[in-house]
Amino acid sequence: MSTLPKVAWIGLGIMGSPMSENLVKAGYDVTGYTLEREKLDRLAAAGGAAASSVAEAVRDADVIVTMVPASPQVEAVAYGPDGILENARRGALLIDMSSITPQTSVDLAAAAKDKGVRVLDAPVSGGEAGAIEAVLSIMVGGDQADFDEAKPLFEALGRTIVRCGPHGAGQTVKAANQLIVAVNIQACAEAVVFLERSGVDLAAALDVLGGGLAGSTVLARKKDNFLNRDFRPGFRIDLHHKDMGIVTDAARTVGAALPVGAVVAQLVASLRAQGDGGLDHSALLRAVERLSGA
Repeated sequence: MSTLPKVAWIGLGIMGSPMSENLVKAGYDVTGYTLEREKLDRLAAAGGAAASSVAEAVRDADVIVTMVPASPQVEAVAYGPDGILENARRGALLIDMSSITPQTSVDLAAAAKDKGVRVLDAPVSGGEAGAIEAVLSIMVGGDQADFDEAKPLFEALGRTIVRCGPHGAGQTVKAANQLIVAVNIQACAEAVVFLERSGVDLAAALDVLGGGLAGSTVLARKKDNFLNRDFRPGFRIDLHHKDMGIVTDAARTVGAALPVGAVVAQLVASLRAQGDGGLDHSALLRAVERLSGA
């Protein structure tokens, strides 16, 4: 029998499904729960087990991982009579890998402590491709001992794994990550429109830019999206809109000015208002094209 901890995985979306499957591949006993039956069937086909409720999934788990869209969903699965905290065993480790507000993470850790449940906030960066390839960057907040215990599990999911400080620190770093990514995508999108309007071979231009100081993981990952106008969701505009709200609110709280970030947050909000919220965040290119008269 495996000596690895038993894992309950709550949330099997674009990121959660491949991440939970990577744990199965690494030898973990994974029981999942989500609202979509087909996602539960996918986990079962990969070698995991499907639960009919949050309570059922977490009852015998050593480690509970949540990967849901935002703070309200984390609170919905964590609290209440059918939630994680009322049904997890004492001593269990709850790892929230969602991208939520730092304060939500701090509050969750405090509430869980009263129930004898330990908590780490561990949001990720790398998108769907990073989840599939198990090369995510994982930024963690919480106690050092809990981080050390969770490290082998994180190593089955990602490549860059760093404890950033106490509860909420992981979410603060993720907010900064989302700020950098959004501004980077916006800059790339503006460059694409500029290059095309100038009659330059776009593929060649992006290749050479990627090899110089302008190169970035964002450009490498999103180059084909720009070239092919392929905006199938890897990370949806709706979610990046939520994340830009988190970072701008958190920055206001600590007194940090985000002049460029605030503009990009408005551009993301505008794109969402135009009906493109379900598209990949590389669809910021569409907003630049509209502003350019396309």
